[in-house]
Amino acid sequence: MSPARALGALVLGAALCAGAPGRGAAAEAPGDAARGQNVFASRQCARCHVPRGQRGMGPALEEVRRPQGAYELTGRLWNHAPAMFTALKQEGVEWPRISAAEMVDLMAFLRADPKRDPPPDLPRGQVVLVSKGCLKCHSFRKEGGRVGPDLAERRAALAPAATWGAAVWAHTPRMAAAAIRVGVLYPRFAGDEMVNLLGFLRSGP
Repeated sequence: MSPARALGALVLGAALCAGAPGRGAAAEAPGDAARGQNVFASRQCARCHVPRGQRGMGPALEEVRRPQGAYELTGRLWNHAPAMFTALKQEGVEWPRISAAEMVDLMAFLRADPKRDPPPDLPRGQVVLVSKGCLKCHSFRKEGGRVGPDLAERRAALAPAATWGAAVWAHTPRMAAAAIRVGVLYPRFAGDEMVNLLGFLRSGP
């Protein structure tokens, strides 16, 4: 198992333990875009994501704030977190804390809507589970690794997209620092992979 895949599996397991979207979870109330804009500013996001044409360290604000799915945005946060962590560390800025309630509002500001996420493709979600190397460390329905928890047993703790996004975000500093120390590439989610994976994990009896 490559170090990158092992890191990805551990990140996934840690976030799942903290909470992720799942079957039967209560729907989150719509977020408030104005409050989300305040979160965006107060959590230092505006330091790097500035309007197009201005000089910024990260993607332009227009690229970040656009119509998108809520799970799609969590995948983008997952992918971009190591670079954000490194940039803030170089600037001497502490990693911002974002609660689940604040993530709901932030998603509203960034125009992320769960209704824009497609229904999960369960077979493809199973492919993602295997291709990301999750089963090297985790088991699923008692099959797989034993380093982390059985992912099937975490389905009762799964929650809506903003809660999942906040859980992933909270674990990023430790995982990103580990990636830097061992010099591995952080695993990425593309397209609907996040939606499909989580759909598969919460499927079945």
